[in-house]
Amino acid sequence: MKKIVFLILVCILSGRLMAQQYAYQPFDNNIAKDFTYGDYSRDEMDMAKYDKDTLAHAVVLKEYGKAWISSNGNNTPLTFIYHVKIKIFDSKAFNKGHVEIPFYIQDNGMYEEVRASSIQGVTYFLNDKGEKQESSLNPDSVHIVKENKHWSKVVFNLPNLHNGCIIEYKYSIESPFLEKFRTWEFQSDIPKVYSEYEVHIPTVFGYNVSLRGALKLTKDTVATEKDCFESTNLKSDCGVEDYEMSNIPAFKPEVYMTSPKNFLSALYFELTEATQLNNYTNLNQAWEQNVGKDWATVDNLLKINDNFGDQIGRRSIFKDRLAAITGGSTVELDKAKAIYTYIQKSISFNNLYSIYTDDGIKKALDKHSGNVAEINLALVTALNAAGIKADAVLVSTRDNGIPNKLYPALADFNYVIASATISGTNYLLDATDPLLSFGMLPFRSLNDQGREIPLDKPSYWINLTTPQKKRNVYTTDLVLADNGKLSGTITHYSIGYEAYEKREQIKEFKTVDDYIKSLTTNSPGITILKSSISNLDSLDMPLTEVYEVEIIPTNNNGELTFNPFIFDKLSANPFKPDTRAYPVNWGMPWANSYTLTLHLADNYTIDSPPQNITASLPNDGGDFTMDFSSDGNKITITNQYKFNKPVYSPAEYPYLKDLFDKIILSQKTGISITVKKKT
Repeated sequence: MKKIVFLILVCILSGRLMAQQYAYQPFDNNIAKDFTYGDYSRDEMDMAKYDKDTLAHAVVLKEYGKAWISSNGNNTPLTFIYHVKIKIFDSKAFNKGHVEIPFYIQDNGMYEEVRASSIQGVTYFLNDKGEKQESSLNPDSVHIVKENKHWSKVVFNLPNLHNGCIIEYKYSIESPFLEKFRTWEFQSDIPKVYSEYEVHIPTVFGYNVSLRGALKLTKDTVATEKDCFESTNLKSDCGVEDYEMSNIPAFKPEVYMTSPKNFLSALYFELTEATQLNNYTNLNQAWEQNVGKDWATVDNLLKINDNFGDQIGRRSIFKDRLAAITGGSTVELDKAKAIYTYIQKSISFNNLYSIYTDDGIKKALDKHSGNVAEINLALVTALNAAGIKADAVLVSTRDNGIPNKLYPALADFNYVIASATISGTNYLLDATDPLLSFGMLPFRSLNDQGREIPLDKPSYWINLTTPQKKRNVYTTDLVLADNGKLSGTITHYSIGYEAYEKREQIKEFKTVDDYIKSLTTNSPGITILKSSISNLDSLDMPLTEVYEVEIIPTNNNGELTFNPFIFDKLSANPFKPDTRAYPVNWGMPWANSYTLTLHLADNYTIDSPPQNITASLPNDGGDFTMDFSSDGNKITITNQYKFNKPVYSPAEYPYLKDLFDKIILSQKTGISITVKKKT
């Protein structure tokens, strides 16, 4: 039952979806070919800038990659070779000579291997006399750095980098993980003159192929390579595709954007069908396995997986623990919170991301350490054991990019959280961080949608949103005495995600006193006489800081000036360009509020009161208010702004930028208060 490889090219261009099934032609070795190593021209050496991007510090002259699946009878490795030549114009691009090649190691002994013999590198440059010189990479300078139990990397630095030099290097990596077919990123942080990717896939495997990003292929050629693959006397043709792109602009990241992976132009491959090859004499007898053709198939595979669904079913682990954990409570929410706190305190996060457990939830509980799956699948299991409906949710973290929703792509997910329904209300939970309150997700998980995987019904997409906001509330009450000194109280309430971030900030110091000392270091002119911080460990409560302070205003010939925005003042607009290509995404709505009450001595008055301001964003996106009022010797100034949406489109960006300008100006000068003696 021979089948052709499933290669559908999906181009997402300007929000439009285009799919095309390409016809095949006989494969010709001239369809794709690597460029010659060590070949460079005088024109390339003399290039002083790249005409299509004169501000670029470097440009890729040529880039070639090739990936193919082969067989040696027992194994079916995926081999990938990479070859690149880069022109470096100045020292700001010397980092391009530092090369890191990550490779993956699985617990069962399977691992990727960077072939040491395949690594080549050279630097071409002109000496002081204008003569061509070259320095080759010393193999002894190539070394391996271990990142964690699953990831290591081969690292090397190309020698003798000079302004105007050309660097070239190539390597190959062999992988047993066919489900992790090599992504090809046409775009990077520097422009490229030419980039090409050649793939050979036997027809016994099926892959969905998607081109993401705004750029179009310059050329793509599809062909059939006869009898290219053989395993245990089985022969198979290969589908060969050669993808080319020319004159590729550099990808320009923007502040407050999600992962560049969501936007840069790249090819992604997702395994959908595989054929069990060993111990069969022909393809008709081989067993075909759908590994990701649709979500129903993926659901079933996950439910029976030893490191996923099987773990969730191990409720007996908690049978003898629940009574002590919940304290005998019969209130569902109280039980859920007790279980959540127990998992938080029982398993320390080892900072490894995966949708699968490494050692299982039982061992993680015993050794008090585990990856994200062990922690949050333990949470799901414990909640279900207590009679609280809970499911696992597959997540792609913000750095990992938004998962593909056109078809199941398990390789897109690198994280898992819990979803629990308690008294009709749904809660999204993550017990990896001891500072996260119940129902709060870490910022890394706030990324579009996740896939909820119930064990008793089909999976479905859910929004990864949070009911919590990020909110600062400052209330300052000061008295200006006859001697020109200000004294009073500053109260700061950190709410929601702001409370989480503040707790993180305080925990970085050895003591709370050290944290308080840092406040005065960063705020000259203020002395903290007395302080108190409450709810530091009460995660469901706002964190409250109260400071009794003394402030010495600037004295200029009897005129006293001070800025009441002592802490957390906005001093610079993060949005510099006039236009923006990608959405502004800060994960959650947020707001800040500052209220100053100033009591003046009888011999003082306000010289230049700040102007009242009201501004708002379209579509109820947010607003800013600055209000000044006086009642005798009592002055009240309120400065507050809020952003009601977690995401703003590029069309909304100019309004957002303008609002920030107004806020910054008000905090820089508009609220600065000048007082002078009455005449």
